[in-house]
Amino acid sequence: MPTLPSLRPPVRGAKAVPSLQKLSLPASEAVVDCAVYVCGIRQPGRWTHAGALAEVRRRGEGFVWVGLHAPDAGQMTSVAETFGLHDLAAEDAVHAHQRPKLERYDDTLFMVVKTVTYVAHESIDTAKEIVESGEIMVFVGADFVVTVRHGEHSALGTLRASLEADPEQLALGPAAVLHRIADHVVDSYLEVADAVEGDIDALEEQIFSPRTNVDIEQIYLMKREVVEFRRAVAPLGVPLKRLVADRSTLVPKEIRRYFRDVDDHQTAVAERVAAYDEVLNTLVDAALAKVTVQQNGDMRKIAAYAAIITVPTMIAGIYGMNFEHMPELGTQYGYPVVLVVMVAICGLLWRGFRRNGWL
Repeated sequence: MPTLPSLRPPVRGAKAVPSLQKLSLPASEAVVDCAVYVCGIRQPGRWTHAGALAEVRRRGEGFVWVGLHAPDAGQMTSVAETFGLHDLAAEDAVHAHQRPKLERYDDTLFMVVKTVTYVAHESIDTAKEIVESGEIMVFVGADFVVTVRHGEHSALGTLRASLEADPEQLALGPAAVLHRIADHVVDSYLEVADAVEGDIDALEEQIFSPRTNVDIEQIYLMKREVVEFRRAVAPLGVPLKRLVADRSTLVPKEIRRYFRDVDDHQTAVAERVAAYDEVLNTLVDAALAKVTVQQNGDMRKIAAYAAIITVPTMIAGIYGMNFEHMPELGTQYGYPVVLVVMVAICGLLWRGFRRNGWL
């Protein structure tokens, strides 16, 4: 059915509201840095991603390194068309929350690594978050590297500067950038593991200290954060091992040797994180046992005081039945005698419970 034109007259002075789908920023808005490297040396000038790739292919040597931060679909499509990236990989680069992985699309490697940073806090008792994760996606081709970052703590500016200060390493090509990123991420895992270990030690000391209250919610918080940490570290082992065994021209032999060292460090961190998980399981059991013991102690105190209070309650109940002929009702000293008897019995009960550790 054809759409009828609107018969409502336009409002004077009203501005047309553009469609949200048309408000796509250019790819340059997502580009953090773009550079051309020849023989490991950064070439002077400011480049667009398309201009940098054209310059490299005109020279017939060197490579391009384009860094993006949280691009949208339109921006990533522009970059993917320029560098010939696969649609599926480009889609993964836009949508975060990917698992660490390594995929090959024709002559391009696509690797995803999870970044982790430690969230500083004054005390483990007041912490709301222990670790924060982000992602870095890396596209590696014969003459280009495209890095896509998600998260505020995953900046690569310092890493790029350190690589530019080492032209010999950078001259090995795009795979050298991939290695340095993986090495940087795994090194950050080691730092986070050390910090998390300190928090776990603090929890352990608190739980096994006598006469301390146990907040089991903090143990569950720590366990949740360790699970998030493990999801970043453990799956990375398979991509690194594949890179060590890669025999393609994209990963030279010299770089594979470096990846072997990164793989060793990743394995060590993965083992430490697995150990943290086991320790936290033990701490959960210990905390539950301690809470149970505390509850049993509280129940014994309640039962002891209830037994003590039962004596005056029973005597007062008996003499409150208002019968005319009851023993000792007419006795002159009946009232103080009953009070003394109640206090004496309650005192004996309190002493007995105290001796047995109930009070």
